[in-house]
Amino acid sequence: MASISSEADTENAELVLFQVKECYVYLIPPRKSAASHRADEWNINKWDWEGSLKVVSKGEECTIRLEDSNSGELYAQAPVRRDQPLPVEAVIDSSRFFVLRVEDTSGPHERHAFIGIGFRERPPAYDFQAALHDHMKYVMKKKQAEELVQEYESKPSVDYSLKEGETLHLNLKSSKSKPDDKATRSKLFDQDQDPSRKDESSSVTMSSSVPFLAPPPNPAVPISLIRAASSKLNEPETESLSSRDSLKAHEDQDDDFGDFQTAG
Repeated sequence: MASISSEADTENAELVLFQVKECYVYLIPPRKSAASHRADEWNINKWDWEGSLKVVSKGEECTIRLEDSNSGELYAQAPVRRDQPLPVEAVIDSSRFFVLRVEDTSGPHERHAFIGIGFRERPPAYDFQAALHDHMKYVMKKKQAEELVQEYESKPSVDYSLKEGETLHLNLKSSKSKPDDKATRSKLFDQDQDPSRKDESSSVTMSSSVPFLAPPPNPAVPISLIRAASSKLNEPETESLSSRDSLKAHEDQDDDFGDFQTAG
């Protein structure tokens, strides 16, 4: 309830969107053709009224007010309506002057008139137009929000609850796997990822399946034989030749002796 009341207070409160103390009003001649107004057709150095200009909003309502700077008395006003064009038209030869459509609702009949307004500098003129456009955007967005709410409320509601006797079936796949299968997959994956490891494992398996015998131990060699062999290798070549001649003479004696025994 508190939020609803705060929103209602916001809608009923008046907000000053723009205010300037120096605004000049001109009585402009009637438009001669369909062309836009021109400020050079006015006597801009001789204005008919001087005061403050305010742009005041109250919810969706917005009003441009011309008030006395000292007393605050209302001189003229131009309402900004939701479904109608803005009551402000810029002139084609200046960015500081506009044509304003004011209305008088004090009498039995509504009356309106077109007057010229101008600002001393350009920044207030830009801020004046921006305040009007921001209000129109706010009104447009609020209208779109209301249309969405009406569209939502007009649609029939859908009941997704289970009726009596209805059941709901869910097929859930289990993500668990057997330990053996998981170990096998991890082993195959490791072999595929590292080919060098796969070759190493296969070589270890082959070597473990084929038995082999250790080589026999080396016999102990006496040190004297090793020294004799080394001394023979170091003897000069002449000694080796003489040893060969003596061995050959010995063999000849054996042959002669053998022949003598055979003859006898």
